[in-house]
Amino acid sequence: MSRRLLVDVKSISLFLATLAITAHTLVRSQAPSAEDFKKQFSGCTWDSPEFDRCVKEAINSCRPFFKTGVPAFNITPFDPWFAKEVVQTRGSASLSYTLKLRNVYERGWSDSIVTKFKSNPKKNFVQYTQYFPEKALDGDYEFEGSLMVSNMANAGKWNLTLYDYIQTTTLAKPPKSDRIKVRIEVQQIGNMNLHIGNLLRGRTVMENMLDRVINTAWRPGFAVVRPLINDIVSTAFTKIFNDVFNDLDVNQIIPA
Repeated sequence: MSRRLLVDVKSISLFLATLAITAHTLVRSQAPSAEDFKKQFSGCTWDSPEFDRCVKEAINSCRPFFKTGVPAFNITPFDPWFAKEVVQTRGSASLSYTLKLRNVYERGWSDSIVTKFKSNPKKNFVQYTQYFPEKALDGDYEFEGSLMVSNMANAGKWNLTLYDYIQTTTLAKPPKSDRIKVRIEVQQIGNMNLHIGNLLRGRTVMENMLDRVINTAWRPGFAVVRPLINDIVSTAFTKIFNDVFNDLDVNQIIPA
């Protein structure tokens, strides 16, 4: 290798290294900080009649933090949310089942908008309504049940995408409790796309046909299954919210 070529290679390597360091520095300098997060709530005071409106606007301004979290306040990233396992069990004389959802990821929070927010600090109560242009979930499932005298068991993967989706979340911390209680109510689904793998034990053609039926005819049955959806989502988010937010000292963020 000639001396000229060796010099050129070294120059290019030095240039690329400098470029990488510069880019890394710029990314770090532009990343939102804990002070940036706290600043969004600086105008919110507990005794102000505008408190709820202020917090709603602050939460919407903090969406860039959903994927990064705020380590200084012990807030871990929550887009995507993750639930290791969610279990729902129902039983009656004619129908009983146990549904286990595992390794569940839920994405779309960074693009959501809080449209309503109300709170009662004295009662440790918060309720807010949230609009998602698109929310995507996926994971594994196990199902065991019985209908009359027939037993059923199945397992596989599933994914669900919701469009123009609205939910209302209620958070409460009962007196003498160290746990946050979460209730989520589905208000509206503009459209959805659901796929349940291995639903017919690998009969792909029939499963694809059933997919199309489910995704075109889900609306009439939605009123029936909505309470079950509310229940399983609320169960999942009670654990998630306690894991992420239970140790958060709100007074460090919102002025006294």
